[in-house]
Amino acid sequence: MSQIATSSNSAPKWVEDLKNPPAYKSKGPSLPDPPGFPSSQTPSSKKDSKVVQKKAPTPEEMDTLKLKKAWEVALGPIKGLPMTGIMMYMSGNSLQIFSIMMVFMAFKNPIMGILATNQAFERFETDTNKAQILQVKLAYVVFQLVALALGVWKVNGMGLLPTTRSDWLAWEAQREPLEHAISGL
Repeated sequence: MSQIATSSNSAPKWVEDLKNPPAYKSKGPSLPDPPGFPSSQTPSSKKDSKVVQKKAPTPEEMDTLKLKKAWEVALGPIKGLPMTGIMMYMSGNSLQIFSIMMVFMAFKNPIMGILATNQAFERFETDTNKAQILQVKLAYVVFQLVALALGVWKVNGMGLLPTTRSDWLAWEAQREPLEHAISGL
């Protein structure tokens, strides 16, 4: 029992090795350090002289950077549009599971994007750039509507939109004939 208690108190050898790494071994003078690997033999004063303190960005610079990132998010839907259009074109106009899934995704993604517009841009919005972020949001919504229009185009190509007169026959009044023909015996 005492052996189990002593072994649980002492850490395994590999834990001790991690806590106390081996000392730096000097290498031969013919082997240079790899690029980007600082030599441990260089004096610390040389390192300190090369380190340049990076100044904190100003609020104007941060707003500019946030606006650029917001435009990248806003242009996301339009960047995926060519691939979506090609896939819709290649899936054909017949009613198959693949084309139905494509149409479902063509409607779902833009609608979810429009509903989540504020959440997509809330991390970029500050008090000083609200007007500029509003323009970005409007562009984002327009791009989502263009993606939605691509889905409508696909549904129309599949023949699922009621755009012809024959699609509305149930609501049309029946014509009264001016004369009747009766077959003779």
